[in-house]
Amino acid sequence: MTNETWGQVREELIKRVGKNNYTTWIEPLRLSHLKNGVASFEVPTTFFGDWVSRNFADHIRGELAVAGTPVERVEFTVGAMSERAPAKPAARAAKAARMRPSGTDEVTGAQLEQRFTFDNFVVGKPNELAHAAARRVAEGGPVTFNPLFLYGGVGLGKTHLMHAIAHELKFSRPDLHVLYLSAEQFMYRFVQALRDRQIMDFKELFRSVDVLMVDDVQFIAGKDSTQEEFFHTFNALVDQNKQIVISADRAPGEIKDLEERIRSRLQCGLVVDLHPTDYELRLGILQAKLDHYANQYRGLTMAPGVLEFLAHRITTNVRVLEGALMRLFAFASLVGREINLDLVQECLSDILRSSEKRLTIEEIQRKVAEHYNVRLSDMIGPKRLRTIARPRQVAMYLSKQMTSRSLPEIGRRFGGRDHTTIMHGVRKIEELMAADGQLADDVQLLKRLLQS
Repeated sequence: MTNETWGQVREELIKRVGKNNYTTWIEPLRLSHLKNGVASFEVPTTFFGDWVSRNFADHIRGELAVAGTPVERVEFTVGAMSERAPAKPAARAAKAARMRPSGTDEVTGAQLEQRFTFDNFVVGKPNELAHAAARRVAEGGPVTFNPLFLYGGVGLGKTHLMHAIAHELKFSRPDLHVLYLSAEQFMYRFVQALRDRQIMDFKELFRSVDVLMVDDVQFIAGKDSTQEEFFHTFNALVDQNKQIVISADRAPGEIKDLEERIRSRLQCGLVVDLHPTDYELRLGILQAKLDHYANQYRGLTMAPGVLEFLAHRITTNVRVLEGALMRLFAFASLVGREINLDLVQECLSDILRSSEKRLTIEEIQRKVAEHYNVRLSDMIGPKRLRTIARPRQVAMYLSKQMTSRSLPEIGRRFGGRDHTTIMHGVRKIEELMAADGQLADDVQLLKRLLQS
């Protein structure tokens, strides 16, 4: 295999593993030789080689086969240059200069997604606080909360907001040194610095930035040495009043195997939860994407109600939602049909099946308590005040209508009440809804909220 062939394979690997993974793990590989069905690559460290072997070897083998160079396995050996003696001071300084931001107008670290900007971020009630906090940090003014900690499930916008902050700072405050990277990349750089005996360069790089942004910090949990260095880096930057922005898939107190001192530090700033999307936000996201796809697939038409159906049914995360819309347009363009509900069912059957969720009685109780502004403990407790009894009966009615639970099961969820009590509550609401328009409207609104 020639270096030219390997170059072609690398171009395909960018598409397969993504820009961030490619830059961090594939680009540093150096083709050594190919013989006896084995492709050998030089890597900078043993840790690096082990990681690539576990996570990307199959991808590399697959792309080599597509390129006409099938191999039975790939192996990774530490290159001779990586086993050198400690760098001399002048060489170490040059190395550090390459590691540091090459200019004050440049954001270094992980590759930023161009589409992840504030302009492309759809704001709704579930994410408005996170968006406002991110905007404040992106202004680059005095540090008001440190760190800003964003957390939430997959596809709710954490990484989008992180990239948007970096983009905005790059544009509006080119005088600031901004470093954005994943926790995985932080760990890799730290381990590489230890191996190459350049830990002072590492410290200098990470403690000389004005804004440090670390994505998916839960990755360092359980990595003792990396946590130690992260803790000292964190303290050094806070002491200098430098801004830190962190994201994770859960709150600091819920990250298992994270050192208590780091957990405490992460909680000392502003901790913001990106809540699961609601119906209105999902519909807004789809409408924002619609113009883009309509321009890309000119001539296609969409029947009324399609976006509303998608926003109602696909509740898992934004990535799945956007992917479903993109698939619809691509499918419709190939078969030359209008995008209507029949096409949706045909094209997205797998997504629709996986997106079906089973509503629980507990979810109904929480939503009703929130709507009527009563305590959840009172709703399932013994109090019989009208202001509590009526919401309790509404929750009983919705539990009977919207779940498959039996009356005795529902009764157990309402503080161990008898099934006849549940039956009475259900009938009472049915009777009142016929005469009380406001109650009927409340029940319908709660149904929509629970289905969204």
